[in-house]
Amino acid sequence: MEERFDLIVRGTIEVVTEAELRETLKKERATAYCGYEPSGKIHFGHALTVRKLVDLQAAGARAIVLLADLHAYLNDKGTLEEIQRVADYNRHCFIALGLAPKRTEFLLGSDFELKPEFTMDVLRMATGTTLLRARRSMAEIARHLKDADVAQVIYPLMQAVDIAHLGVDVAVGGIDQRKVHMIAREKLPALGHRKLVCVHTPLLHGLDGGAKMSSSKGNFIAIDDEPGVIKEKVGKAFCPPKITEDNPIIEYAEHIVLPSLGKLEVRRPAKYGGELEITDADELKKLYATGKLHPADLKAATGDGLVNVLAPVRRYFEEHPDAKLTRPTSVL
Repeated sequence: MEERFDLIVRGTIEVVTEAELRETLKKERATAYCGYEPSGKIHFGHALTVRKLVDLQAAGARAIVLLADLHAYLNDKGTLEEIQRVADYNRHCFIALGLAPKRTEFLLGSDFELKPEFTMDVLRMATGTTLLRARRSMAEIARHLKDADVAQVIYPLMQAVDIAHLGVDVAVGGIDQRKVHMIAREKLPALGHRKLVCVHTPLLHGLDGGAKMSSSKGNFIAIDDEPGVIKEKVGKAFCPPKITEDNPIIEYAEHIVLPSLGKLEVRRPAKYGGELEITDADELKKLYATGKLHPADLKAATGDGLVNVLAPVRRYFEEHPDAKLTRPTSVL
């Protein structure tokens, strides 16, 4: 069991709680879930949580991917028809990233969220959740915060009830989902549902140095970007010399390239220090902070690494030409 536990917690920023996760792993088949708003291109911000679902599958769990069409609608991401079209593209992307189709259940929120029993649980939760707490839980998720509408208070309550009605043992999400998950942990037992384990992954900064990678801001690398596009985006990215904190290229190397490939290969002439093979994030940060690794060399190595990481995604779309037809041409 310890190997499975280590597999699940690697690369996470928080597990709530580790003791509960160990108990969950004693079950014959645990269920893990993550929800995604179908609203545009799938990028590396999504890939961190998808990879964690892959880890959970490797540890024996069944995976549920919620393509949250109604949540996206409440968050002003387009018409339901547009959103559901993008959801099909998202499904292809998640399989291309490594989720086993036969061990993954892909669901639309509208498949079950319109049932009377679901609505009743949302209403019951609404009576025990303050308006302030519901709004705070949406602080890093909502599209419109300054002039928030009622939908953005309903959203986190629905998300919490999703967890109960899907029979989830483990909820996976970026750390921006923490406040919603804590509402679920606190409120669901009072509604007769079990308390879930929460596994939170880091958030990647946008390529422009922005606080969060976002489809709507265009500061991301899509997993189906062509190699030339990937290298161009990395080459233009924010990457201040000797600064490792909040540096998106350091984050890409640490959270994507090193875990996926086991190494970051720096190719440079001998007069600039020669070739390097970096296998550890701490080593990478030390080299960069001391100026022994130039931003241009870090960008080139990271760009090459990302292209290699995404080789299976490119193969998937080549082998599934129909999947290309579902790619969104714009961000909703």
